[in-house]
Amino acid sequence: MNEALRALQNQTLLPGVKGLPLQAPLAQDRIAAQGYCVLDGRLSYPVAVLRQSTLDHNLRWMREFAERAGALLAPHGKTTMSPQLFQAQLDAGAWAITLATVPQLRVAHRFGVRRVLLANQPVAYADIESLAALLREDEGFEAWVLVDSSAGAARLNEVVRRHAPRRRLPVLVELGLSGGRTGARGVDAALALAGEVAAASHLRLAGIEGYEGLWTGADRAADLQRVQALLARMLDATRRCDRAGLFDGEEILISAGGSAYFDLVADAFAGLDGLSRPLRRVLRSGCYLTSDHGLYHGLQQEMRTRHGAEFRHGLQPALELWAMVQSRPEPGLALLTLGKRDASYDVELPRPLQWHRPGEPAPWPLREARIARMNDQHAYLELPPEHPLQVGDLVAVGISHPCTTFDKWPLMLLSDDSYRVVGAINTFF
Repeated sequence: MNEALRALQNQTLLPGVKGLPLQAPLAQDRIAAQGYCVLDGRLSYPVAVLRQSTLDHNLRWMREFAERAGALLAPHGKTTMSPQLFQAQLDAGAWAITLATVPQLRVAHRFGVRRVLLANQPVAYADIESLAALLREDEGFEAWVLVDSSAGAARLNEVVRRHAPRRRLPVLVELGLSGGRTGARGVDAALALAGEVAAASHLRLAGIEGYEGLWTGADRAADLQRVQALLARMLDATRRCDRAGLFDGEEILISAGGSAYFDLVADAFAGLDGLSRPLRRVLRSGCYLTSDHGLYHGLQQEMRTRHGAEFRHGLQPALELWAMVQSRPEPGLALLTLGKRDASYDVELPRPLQWHRPGEPAPWPLREARIARMNDQHAYLELPPEHPLQVGDLVAVGISHPCTTFDKWPLMLLSDDSYRVVGAINTFF
């Protein structure tokens, strides 16, 4: 554990920390000793809770999946931006951590991450200068970046050249599809760009990258067709760049794999062989660590259909939000102390899971209920008029797409399976 991470674990928390009932300063590493329990109604609700046993299961399951697939993990750190969770992923065998921006990369470096994949083309001069300075100052730190255009490659090379690092910057050419996000449009365009990177004075072509996770709509057949098309183009581009002698380095890196189709990525990458040098296959799923109760839960069901027994005990939801019933103004409505400041709503609204009355033995499932809408600090829970839920009861909800819930919680609680609080993690957004 590096010094910054140790200091984070030992920091002093002050009254006002979201979720904690603090009336006096408390060292973060003393949270477990306080005897907090999510179910006793004595926390400051809402609270965000990560179940430790489920995190451990997901870490283990994904490591074993990658090992079977002959791939390495570089989980996308933007999902959690939590140094403690980065370290847990690295301890579980992750090869690197993926980040989306240079400021995120700087956070990861500060907390001891030694190898990163920047899954974006950096364009701001300040960001490229920051990265170049870091690589010059810390020769043991490794970073790969993306390019998807001549302008981007030229800009990157220009700034890196001015900072005169002792090594050329490893670059992955990004492939994309028409109507998608970033990425060169087509294999020919990617090959031309790869030639420019290979000829640049301060860059070296290290591999090919793509992101297939954009297509998660209602037309599943069309989505899968687009995913397969992108993966096929990535394999073609890798082979053609290799035949042209454009790659520089001891190995070739190929990377894709959000959290929606990492199984298809692994299958496609497994068929890529016969290259001039060893191939490093890198999967970048970020949401596997916590999964969710919505988008990724449904996509996991599809993976189980594709693979059967291998995915039967796959990734599980580790993240729940617990809120308190603040008001029962109408028979079929409860207002919860949870809103857009606390829960993601970019894909769908939170899903009610269970409810609990403090003092009772255990929570009950919350059926025939839904979150109809949210304000900044309130959720509108619609439920049968005769439901016994009352003011002061607790309600747990699951979320869809964990990325935009983590960014709302500077501190999240870790719990055991009885919801006793056993620790906490921090986020840096």
